[in-house]
Amino acid sequence: MDLSLLLVALILGIVEGLTEFLPVSSTGHLIIVGDLLGYNDDTSKVFKIVIQLAAILAVCWDYRERLIKVAVGLPTQPSAQRFVWMLFIGFLPAAILGLMFHSTIKGLLFNPITVATALVVGGLIILYVEKRAYHPRINDVDEMRWPDALKVGFAQALAMIPGTSRSGATIMGGLIFGLSRKTAAEFSFFLAIPTMFAATAYDLYKNWALLRIEDLPVFAVGFVASFIAAMWAVKSFIKFISNHTFIVFAWYRIAFGIFVLATWYFGWVEWSEP
Repeated sequence: MDLSLLLVALILGIVEGLTEFLPVSSTGHLIIVGDLLGYNDDTSKVFKIVIQLAAILAVCWDYRERLIKVAVGLPTQPSAQRFVWMLFIGFLPAAILGLMFHSTIKGLLFNPITVATALVVGGLIILYVEKRAYHPRINDVDEMRWPDALKVGFAQALAMIPGTSRSGATIMGGLIFGLSRKTAAEFSFFLAIPTMFAATAYDLYKNWALLRIEDLPVFAVGFVASFIAAMWAVKSFIKFISNHTFIVFAWYRIAFGIFVLATWYFGWVEWSEP
């Protein structure tokens, strides 16, 4: 096994785990970093699916007590049934629109330049949202009603554009629609579970023929790196937003996006063509 390929797997796994649940776009970072490292062939498609699965399993582990409580209480407890109903409603927009436009978006928009543009635009939107008057009316996920979940679900669907950020879209959408910062972040994490499991299963089905036993060590390194990084990122993110706004993520997105666009415009880096 090529040690350099294992190092690439380690780097991309860490990138996925650190960025999946932050409002900075994990898909966008994987496209850009993968392009820089020259890991953007057919095998990389399956690899990215595997490390994304690791990240979502990490958030399941972090919130295992809540998820077990919901699973146990689902047959009899109205609160557990309501929680699952909220997730289902929030999941629907991305599921329906994803089935309709998945192939088109993958074929046309998955390139570094589109990602960089979306990073900048998303950063500007975060700055706009943060400058608005902030008067949350929902301070816990259990206080949400189905219209709240549906609106956040439509916001999440915007993340089909790479570079937008699924967590960024849901969290900013949540803030606009009256959720507190912590509630918006936690609902984003919970909503990621059905959304990402469905997307992972669909992508794996579409790319099943690309699976090879010799790639197992590379996938294993990326999986473990992504799982550990995601566990740390989720816990740190919740602590961070307890006392801070999302403005730092906005400026990071804008700076990173402009940097990538500048390297493309001046020909410093030969990015994959849009």
